[in-house]
Amino acid sequence: MLQPWQNATVVNIIDETPNTKRFFIEIADVNEFNFLPGQFVTLDLPIHESRNKRWRSYSIASAPDGTNIIELVIVLLPTGLGTTYLFNRITIGSILSLRGPQGVFVLPKDLSTDLFLICTGTGIAPFRSMVKYIHDKQLAHRSIYLIFGCRKLEDTLYLQELTELEKSMPNFYYLPTYSRETAVDVGSIGYVHAVYKKLLLETGIEEKQFMLCGWKAMIDEAKENLLGLGVDKKAIHAELYG
Repeated sequence: MLQPWQNATVVNIIDETPNTKRFFIEIADVNEFNFLPGQFVTLDLPIHESRNKRWRSYSIASAPDGTNIIELVIVLLPTGLGTTYLFNRITIGSILSLRGPQGVFVLPKDLSTDLFLICTGTGIAPFRSMVKYIHDKQLAHRSIYLIFGCRKLEDTLYLQELTELEKSMPNFYYLPTYSRETAVDVGSIGYVHAVYKKLLLETGIEEKQFMLCGWKAMIDEAKENLLGLGVDKKAIHAELYG
């Protein structure tokens, strides 16, 4: 059963990168907005006469923290009606119509195997929620590899936060990779596929779970590569962006 639409207020906006904003949204009429790390919300934006063409879904980038404020990290798509509206028309104090939480692409209950979180762009949102939740709740876990791909260093989301988290969180590895840089101080040059392939050659494919989030081309290639390496398809879970 779908949740009812609720009013929500934009309480802060942060320019994270040249084309990405972080929207902090307070849900009205509840003291605590309960959701599972990895779930998303749907916004009803006044961009079309048809209702289902007004709906845009975004993963929650924050972890459940007992409050009624959530964070969405959104990239501007020049031809996208939804993101253009959010970037050009929404300011602090704006009221949004929101429904959720929804989705089954959530943090696994069983963290007794290594967890590979492979993403590109704003596909990092559900994984940031998961990693923060594990850290905040001090959940026991095996190795967690957050492999994040983007084009340029300036496109990196949550760089300082995740770099610091890697230092303080045992068995958490933050592995950004850049396809259009020639040299970087943090991470590597190239695509996400080379990173997880190298790790799997070093550690084997057993006792591992894989979660993929990003554009279709990345997800399709990653699935093909993982299956080709012998990974059980039941150990691969994906959420498509775009």
